[in-house]
Amino acid sequence: MSMQASILQGKQYILDTYSQVPVVFSSGQGMYLVDEEGDRYLDFVGGIAVNALGYHDPGLTKAIEGVLERGLLHCSNLYYNSEAVAAAKALCQLGGMDRVFFCNSGAEANEAALKLARKFGHQSSPVRSGIISMVHSFHGRTYGAITATGQEKYHKNFDPLPQGFSYAQFNDLASVEALVKDDTCAIIVEPVQGEGGIIPADPQFLAGLRTLCDAHNLLLIYDEVQCGMGRSGKPFAYQAYGVKPDVLTTAKALAGGIPAGAMLTCGKANQIFAPGDHASTFGGNALAMAGVNEMVRRLGNPAFTDHVQQMGEYLRSKLAELVVAYPKLCTAVRGLGLINGLVLTIPPRTIVDACFEQGLLVASAGYDVLRFVPPLVVERKDIDQAIEIVRKALASLA
Repeated sequence: MSMQASILQGKQYILDTYSQVPVVFSSGQGMYLVDEEGDRYLDFVGGIAVNALGYHDPGLTKAIEGVLERGLLHCSNLYYNSEAVAAAKALCQLGGMDRVFFCNSGAEANEAALKLARKFGHQSSPVRSGIISMVHSFHGRTYGAITATGQEKYHKNFDPLPQGFSYAQFNDLASVEALVKDDTCAIIVEPVQGEGGIIPADPQFLAGLRTLCDAHNLLLIYDEVQCGMGRSGKPFAYQAYGVKPDVLTTAKALAGGIPAGAMLTCGKANQIFAPGDHASTFGGNALAMAGVNEMVRRLGNPAFTDHVQQMGEYLRSKLAELVVAYPKLCTAVRGLGLINGLVLTIPPRTIVDACFEQGLLVASAGYDVLRFVPPLVVERKDIDQAIEIVRKALASLA
């Protein structure tokens, strides 16, 4: 079947929930994806911050093959499985947390956190149920997660949405304080807003949220679905800030590309859930947990996270050169580690499409940001190649 035939078949049988680029990928190697016609694309999307180890990584492949050879892809959570037990301990120790609930995605992890927050609030008298989120946040597409998402465009046509959510301004502590009421039980925040436009939190903002939560006995929930698992240059983004949450959600790169999500807890959040309060049939399955164990092993090596920090600094320096060279088209660089954005004065899709034509995959974030979330194994030569393609795209418009 030709690639065009595959695209037409996809249009016929796959529901229109994505604006998909006309390409069909069939394999990958290192930093590259290969389409059905054999063309290679340098990937600075990484499955949207999922494929942290690139493609066909030997360590991840070996971990997955080990599970396949043992023949235990899945067993019910009525029982323990060895991969999940090992992953739970390793992940908690890596993140400085105490306990974990495994699921399959970031939205699921955030749904678990929202339910945990509500049950925590029900332990008070009178009951507290209010949850504060941030404007321009993104927490997922399921009903609770999309309601926590502080962007009206994601709410449109899906009402009535769950009640009890309010939205403060990100990096504005006073706006959060103004929303704390007697019925508030939790605050949920991304240490780096991803879909909102690659906006890192100010350190004093997170520190202020921690103080606020302690003063009012609220749960502080970090959504690290996109910015966690090494992307910040630390195993978890909160470690780059030194401000610890009560609850932390992660997914995307958690298992190196295998669908997996997790909610981690510590302190007062450890004993809120009881058997029967929450569940996930496939959560903690052995195949995904093998991926988690490999990712944790790699992130436990300081040389790996040091590499992320170094490559992030290099990428931002090269993006800053583009701002100087094309000030009418791009105005700023934002980011942390290897989650970075180039702020544009033109629709990002213009540059995304131009880069695609030259064999580079990049994505947008928010309304005006070109997003760079490459595999964490990216090298300087890859960054140089990507920046040159972006430069050509900007030059063609200048």
